[in-house]
Amino acid sequence: MASLSELPALRNYSKPFGIRFLEYIKKGKLSYKTHQAIVLIVTFLAYTCYHATRKTTSIVKSALDPQSPDVGLKFPWRMTYLSSPAEKKRFSWVLGDGWAPFNGSDGSALLGELDVAFLSVYALGMYFSGHLGDRMNLRVFLTVGMVGTGLFTSLFGVGYWAKIHSFYYFLIVQMIAGLFQSTGWPSVVAVVGNWFGKKKRGLIMGIWNAHTSAGNIAGSLIASALLSYGWGWSFVVPGLLIAFVGLLVFLFLPVSPESVGADKEEDEVGSPRKIGEGVTEPLLGSDAEIKETAVGFIEAWKIPGVAPFAFCLFFAKLVAYTFLYWLPYYISHTGILIYLFDLQF
Repeated sequence: MASLSELPALRNYSKPFGIRFLEYIKKGKLSYKTHQAIVLIVTFLAYTCYHATRKTTSIVKSALDPQSPDVGLKFPWRMTYLSSPAEKKRFSWVLGDGWAPFNGSDGSALLGELDVAFLSVYALGMYFSGHLGDRMNLRVFLTVGMVGTGLFTSLFGVGYWAKIHSFYYFLIVQMIAGLFQSTGWPSVVAVVGNWFGKKKRGLIMGIWNAHTSAGNIAGSLIASALLSYGWGWSFVVPGLLIAFVGLLVFLFLPVSPESVGADKEEDEVGSPRKIGEGVTEPLLGSDAEIKETAVGFIEAWKIPGVAPFAFCLFFAKLVAYTFLYWLPYYISHTGILIYLFDLQF
């Protein structure tokens, strides 16, 4: 058992390498607020990348099963569409021919099966990821999830260069990618909850939750911009990006104040404190509290407010993911852009 004199060294050893490097440059400990800023930035980037890699599939669907060859990202699209001759609207890699087996009569059904498989494994994995996250180092757990997501997202794109036309290859890759994707949300929420109390929960979560929209926008832009070079790039580049951010998570993410020896009271020394004012209660409680008050699946449903919130989120996600996965595909298959253009001109 370590002596009391050895505890500071052990505590320093548990700090992420990036935190120790920042403290070495500063020649002193980082403040509690600095740690909070790092947590917000790193977790924001992490889940932005999760959504960016998740969004690529909806953009590439129009290339895998096209009815219109004009699916690339063009600025401005109207000017490009009018000025480009008809023969130039087909890309050099024959985008209009699609990609077997998705360019057949049952292409839309096969793409739908990929979505069902991905989301089913993702939903199932969320339950187990929450349990694993409570028992593992969240920094390592999140890093493994992000690197795994990047690997299997890239493997989907590798099918383009490897000339893979087996539906089961893409199905298995999507299912494993969904499993790794499920590690994201429970992990980032738990880490943020360890660092922020309930006092400004609405403001912090409101700003921080913009990562979903930022990820969807970034994923759409990246996938669309790379589509003209081959649809494989639309998967490989986001996959490499999330793997890189996963390494940043491993280097810089402090899981909890206890893991890095941060003390909020030390930052408040010398500042007046109101009578009865204590340390802010963590948003989700500490690890010890989670283990003492852990409940099972059935017991969780009995907690007041859980069931109504779950059903509300179910219908909200139903609409959101319908647009997320199928809106670009629908627009590219209906000629709605040309129709709107004709109305204006």
